[in-house]
Amino acid sequence: MSWQLWTLFFLVVGTLLALDLGVFQRKSHEIQLKEALWATALRVGIAIAFGVTIYLGWVGDYPTEAARKQAGSDYFLGYLLEIALSVDNVFVFALVFRYFKVPPELQPRVLFWGILGALIMRAALIFAGIALIERFHWILYIFALILIYGGVKMMRDDKEETNPENNPLIKLIRRFLPVTKAYRGDRFFVREYGVLMATPLALVLVAIETTDLIFAIDSVPAVLGITRDFFIVFTSNVFAILGLRALYFALAGIMKIFRFLHYGLSGILIFIGVKMLLHGTPWAISNGQSLAMVVVMLTASVSASLLFREKTGESPEA
Repeated sequence: MSWQLWTLFFLVVGTLLALDLGVFQRKSHEIQLKEALWATALRVGIAIAFGVTIYLGWVGDYPTEAARKQAGSDYFLGYLLEIALSVDNVFVFALVFRYFKVPPELQPRVLFWGILGALIMRAALIFAGIALIERFHWILYIFALILIYGGVKMMRDDKEETNPENNPLIKLIRRFLPVTKAYRGDRFFVREYGVLMATPLALVLVAIETTDLIFAIDSVPAVLGITRDFFIVFTSNVFAILGLRALYFALAGIMKIFRFLHYGLSGILIFIGVKMLLHGTPWAISNGQSLAMVVVMLTASVSASLLFREKTGESPEA
């Protein structure tokens, strides 16, 4: 891949991270819905624009027009897939924040550092995944089975039963490092009476990081089922993750409305798993067909959620 495209990519990502840390989060504050919607729209717009530069060949060094358009299509399918699967993270983030009673003004800081760590973990997983597939092609079928298992498990899981305290890393921290009873502003660690102590915010960050790692075990193989072009897989992952923070604040308050969404997401995982199993056979599924199926399953699950809302004593929006 050309250095121009890599340069453009890191320039865009670096600018977004710098704006988040140095401008928007210079002072801890609660992110309101309007701000979250604007931030989400900005990140989605940038991700789409980046994909257009690939598809139209403005930057990059794909040898033929067909290869360039294929790369652009793979990027958009990978991005849509990652965004769809990332939505499921919102449920777990909300659960973690609620369990630890994280003040709203501290949540953006946790998600910023959590997503920054997620970028590093995703890069390592993608690199390792591609290297394994290139050397041991049969590993592709292992990834496919992981996706199918993950889809079935997602369909049956009840996230409300998840207890962040069962996270083994959190147990390890509590065992070897004292934890303050209350938050200490936006600090993850403090030194009190000469003793280094973690704050509850550090435990929240660990829970967020490990949650993303668990989700990455599903989402990274899913994109590798579309393409093994490292640049396409990595950039689609990164832009989806960069939008996740803003997406959380835009959707956190209304996610309960989409009570059938997890069926659509589990269907997507199973479908991509089947696509990987059929790779190289006469029944191979094209990426165009995959894109159509992803859109259909997402639309169907969201539409069903809006049409058949859960009957409770109060409105889901309340």
